[in-house]
Amino acid sequence: MFQTKIKTTIKQLLTGRSGYLLAFFACFSLVAAALVIQTHYHLEPCPLCISQRIIFMSLGLLFLIAAFIPPANLFKKIFTLLQVLTSMGGAGVAIRHWYLQAHRESIIADCGVGFDYMFDNFPLKKALTLVFRGTGDCAAIDWTFIGLSIPQLALIAFAGFAAYAVYLVRK
Repeated sequence: MFQTKIKTTIKQLLTGRSGYLLAFFACFSLVAAALVIQTHYHLEPCPLCISQRIIFMSLGLLFLIAAFIPPANLFKKIFTLLQVLTSMGGAGVAIRHWYLQAHRESIIADCGVGFDYMFDNFPLKKALTLVFRGTGDCAAIDWTFIGLSIPQLALIAFAGFAAYAVYLVRK
């Protein structure tokens, strides 16, 4: 009986509105964790790190909005598609970042100008090109957890959020 009650409680927590809110908090918790790591270890985030944070925050907002859409609504499915596409975009950035880290010996040791400078002084297309070209600092592995670098962990998180979005819409 006790196990059944626990299973029911967990199922209620992971589905419906509370499931979307949980995903929202998880997205912003990952950004908060990145900020804690950055300040504790005195690390400067590269443009790809910042891009991943922005994508996590965007994804979190999509989960938050979806929490308040009625379950049988077409918009719920549209938001699920947006969540999955956003997660896939984030995964793409994480893969690019991971690639740069894996090939850091063959990459120039300069990441270029800062993220703020790029968007303040270049047209949007040029700034985005510079962000995603990422070299040098983007290739550095400054911190790991259980042997995984930050972009590898971000890739796992983005894949998990995409799967969770599909799970939530089906329940």
